[in-house]
Amino acid sequence: MNDHLQKDLSEIDQLLELVKAQGLDYLQHLDQRPTSSQSAISDHLSISNGGIGAESALALFNERFEKLIVGSSGPRYWGYVTGGTTPAAIMGDWLTSIYDQNPQILAGEGDISGAIEAETIELMLELFGLPPDYIGGFVTGATMSNFTCLAVARQWIGSLAGKDFAKEGITKIIPVLSATPHSSAVKTLALLGMGSQNIIQVKTHEDGTESISINDLKEKISLLEGAPFILLSSGGTVNRVDYDDFTAIKELRKEYDFWWHIDAAFGGFAAVSDQHQHLLQDWESADSITVDCHKWLNVPYESAVFFIKATHKMHQVESFQNSNAPYLGDPLAQFNYLNLLPENSRRLKALPAWFTLMAYGKQGYADIVNGCVDLARYFGQQLEASDQFELLAPIRLNNIVFSLRDQGQDTALFLSRLNQTHQVFMTPTVYLGRQGIRASFVNWRTTRADVDLVMGVMMGVGETF
Repeated sequence: MNDHLQKDLSEIDQLLELVKAQGLDYLQHLDQRPTSSQSAISDHLSISNGGIGAESALALFNERFEKLIVGSSGPRYWGYVTGGTTPAAIMGDWLTSIYDQNPQILAGEGDISGAIEAETIELMLELFGLPPDYIGGFVTGATMSNFTCLAVARQWIGSLAGKDFAKEGITKIIPVLSATPHSSAVKTLALLGMGSQNIIQVKTHEDGTESISINDLKEKISLLEGAPFILLSSGGTVNRVDYDDFTAIKELRKEYDFWWHIDAAFGGFAAVSDQHQHLLQDWESADSITVDCHKWLNVPYESAVFFIKATHKMHQVESFQNSNAPYLGDPLAQFNYLNLLPENSRRLKALPAWFTLMAYGKQGYADIVNGCVDLARYFGQQLEASDQFELLAPIRLNNIVFSLRDQGQDTALFLSRLNQTHQVFMTPTVYLGRQGIRASFVNWRTTRADVDLVMGVMMGVGETF
């Protein structure tokens, strides 16, 4: 055995204690960690021939990188819909790395990690109040969840024409209708060869929200003259967190043949709140649903789930089967995750989710969602009460879109200066053609004290204009 490997193995307990101590220090001082960094790593090291060992590697990491790492899992990182990480999720993630399992096969030879993933999917369905007639799995994020769902939708469209698009390739334009698709869904259409520019744009609702206009949707459908299509609907748009009218879409399925996909990356978590679950009424009728876990579930980054109706299992297997690898077995003989989603090689992403769901339950997540919504409204009230800022849209859930009240002032410059305080991080947006700022509340650590601190910082930056 290599000398460094031998030494590190014999000292694994001390090495993990060092990492534990460093991790605890980060978590205990997370609210003091800068929310952004303008620093750059100027020089780049080359790999050495003999290596330096784990403890020296940790020291080098601390010297070069540690102080530059921002508090993206902290309470005032509002720029993206990024949750923190619950204590239980951290436990699950550490064990995921330690056990290093391969969640492929649910039954038969191999490890049991596939069964852990299947159980976690069942827990997720229960959390959202969805029926058990969905097949689900864990992927890296909303992009790959949308990719998985729309790949199966593509296969379904092909089957209606007697085609196997997974094997033969796409032989015709697939109609895709949407009003306010997320950029990840548009990217997915490019990856699947369906064309990111081939979306048939449906108007947004007549009431000025970002949700789909059912009247215009009907008009667009009529122009297809009975051809099957894919409908991309929103379960929480990125600015206003608007929801499409799922009840009306459900009724349309009585007249038209289409694949119904809901992108509910973070908006799906409204289902865990008695106050907000009405926003998702009838979403259980969709063919497929995307939900991010590294958002409101507050598990480590790179985690999402897809839900696809089990009635489409054959289309799913046709899309992702490993049919030319005898050592992987018959893709139709048993439930095998590597035949149901894009990646063959995956870590056990389900374990952090399993830990946090077991640890905090439905009420724990209802408390997180309701708490974040309350904080968003509290922040909105302070913005409205100020003479420097104004809301650009009403607050529906956890996202806030606002701007400087004086339209002659440079919103982008204000945001840049605000982020340079390192006390909070937000991102730019555009709403109804106007430059704005978006803040998202999904982190379980965020408190009113954080909102008050940020508001004070914003007022101070605003006074410099």
